[in-house]
Amino acid sequence: MFYDRARLYAKAGSGGNGVMSFRKEKYVPRGGPNGGTGGRGGNVVLYVDFGLNTLFHLQHNVHQRAERGDHGGGANRTGANGPDLRLPVPPGTLVRNADTGELLADLTEAGQEFIVAKGGRGGRGNAAFKTARNTAPRLAEKGEPGEELWLELELKLVADVGIIGVPNAGKSTLLSVVSAARPKIADYAFTTVEPTLGVAEINHRQIVLVDIPGLLEGAHEGVGLGLEFLRHVERCRVLVHLLNGASPDPLGDFEAINQELSLFNPALADKPQLVVLNKMDLPDARANWPAVEAAMARYELPAMAISAATGEGVQPMLVRVQQLLAELPAEEAEPTDLVEIAPSPNRRAFRVDALADGVWLVEGTEIEKVAKMTNWEYYEAALRFQRILTALGITDALREAGVEDGDSVRIGDVELVWGYDNAFGE
Repeated sequence: MFYDRARLYAKAGSGGNGVMSFRKEKYVPRGGPNGGTGGRGGNVVLYVDFGLNTLFHLQHNVHQRAERGDHGGGANRTGANGPDLRLPVPPGTLVRNADTGELLADLTEAGQEFIVAKGGRGGRGNAAFKTARNTAPRLAEKGEPGEELWLELELKLVADVGIIGVPNAGKSTLLSVVSAARPKIADYAFTTVEPTLGVAEINHRQIVLVDIPGLLEGAHEGVGLGLEFLRHVERCRVLVHLLNGASPDPLGDFEAINQELSLFNPALADKPQLVVLNKMDLPDARANWPAVEAAMARYELPAMAISAATGEGVQPMLVRVQQLLAELPAEEAEPTDLVEIAPSPNRRAFRVDALADGVWLVEGTEIEKVAKMTNWEYYEAALRFQRILTALGITDALREAGVEDGDSVRIGDVELVWGYDNAFGE
């Protein structure tokens, strides 16, 4: 089975917790705080591995989690960073956010990698909170949670040449003749149900070819396995359109396949195409060749005749393919839509909603992060959280909304009780 799609859950490591600690040595009175900061959580990283050509290795490992950072220690010891979780993917992998559909990365080049989920920063120890007014702070932060999201991975094979055509045109036979690839071959339609890569060498230059399974009319709408394979054509620089010389209407087959390519993606119609009539070892193919040659001349497309079974004309065909590749301009990065430059979202922004009588919800990127990182075991940590609420304007917003003593206020996973003089308690 050829696996060219995968759904993946990526969870970066959370940061290690900071610690509350004080220097305790003989003859060193009031040694002061020396609680260290936690280490950063590990990232989840995708990188290109040219040894892979499917996403099979991710099919049964859907949940991928990086390790968290180590906690800080006394004597100002910083916790070790969590190791990154590095996941290999084949070249040609598109990475999308499964919830929004946003394209996050297009991984095609050797050495290319992308951080799909960033590890959380380590929580600060009490040494980081020492000030001139508070020389012995009794608080420390928890580590920041790592990013997490669902990903959709889609593979588009990267090849120089795509061999296309109707079922049973002889694509697999041709690939087996010109390369070391050994696709399944038989004398009936739909033998090939997955793309197969092969490498041919012409004049000391290697050419990567992919055998695209036979396409039918309606392939762009998902007829047969059309949609599963049409996208692989998009990565190919040159198309070898193989016609079945024994077909009752090879020109009709040619028109049908080209129409499917255009309906799937109009840009495919502009790709250089070499039309090749196969099975010249059969009388029907030789009889069809003059009409095919004349039609391609009208279309201004290069045409050749071969027999993949006997090898007739195969070597000249490869030389012509190499010429077509050489005539193409140097590969450039695929054009993308202009990116609209927008201001970064205001992380300090928030909103206050009344969920029910006496229950309030506060939402905001910054305040939710602070709530997660606050260690509620320390009284000073709760006081610091109240100061942050005031600095962000949340305290005033709650009062204006009508919060009363004894009401519950939910911020992220934390639920607090509004008390007299804005004294929160868990």
